[in-house]
Amino acid sequence: MIGPLELATSAFGQGNSVTPIQLVTAASAAVNGGNLMQPYILDSIGYGDISEIVFKNEPIVKANVISTQTSDLVKYALENVVAKGTGRNAFIDGYRVGGKTGTAQKVGDNGAYMDGNYILSFIGIAPMNDPELVVYLAIDNPKNTIQYGGVVAAPLVKEVLQEALPLLGIEKQSNQIDREVRFWIDTPFYDVLNYIGMKRNDVKRSPYFGVDIIGEGDTVIAQIPIADERILEGGTIVLYTN
Repeated sequence: MIGPLELATSAFGQGNSVTPIQLVTAASAAVNGGNLMQPYILDSIGYGDISEIVFKNEPIVKANVISTQTSDLVKYALENVVAKGTGRNAFIDGYRVGGKTGTAQKVGDNGAYMDGNYILSFIGIAPMNDPELVVYLAIDNPKNTIQYGGVVAAPLVKEVLQEALPLLGIEKQSNQIDREVRFWIDTPFYDVLNYIGMKRNDVKRSPYFGVDIIGEGDTVIAQIPIADERILEGGTIVLYTN
């Protein structure tokens, strides 16, 4: 039974107990326009070389739980969490990532909350304007670290998203909510110029990132990262000459 106290504490996460699949299902509904989907583990079963599909799960909408307008507001809020809030460690330049941190105090055998014992988690979703991928990671009672989901779990979710999004054919976008840089802690980004066709002696060095020139030629014919990408301070731009 949920009374006034439970309603108040559950609003900030105390007292809730859900499985990872339940959490991912709820988060998906919050950003897909409000449709609560029937979750499943197995996508399909193939025969032989999998050219013959003998069984395939299909998406099933169980209910519409929130309006499209509310879902849009949730997506905007979650993207801001990653760009400007506690989920900054999941920010990926060029990908519209949204997410939410979790710092859950564990309950002991006596029913009371334990001191210094947490489950730290982060759920990341991308791209926020057309969500296709949800990644949820929880770490039970990590040791020797700050006890915040945004510090411990968010960077790991970022690593998964960085690898998975290109594999799914999801391209980068230029209309993401840009990261709000805290100069005392965050590493800023810098725009990458177009060096193609530039003469070796005309390449200007930067105090914020390195520039390595490879080859004995006098003209730049290729570069990594490419023009109009962004590079973190302290990174290196590699130029190839011919």
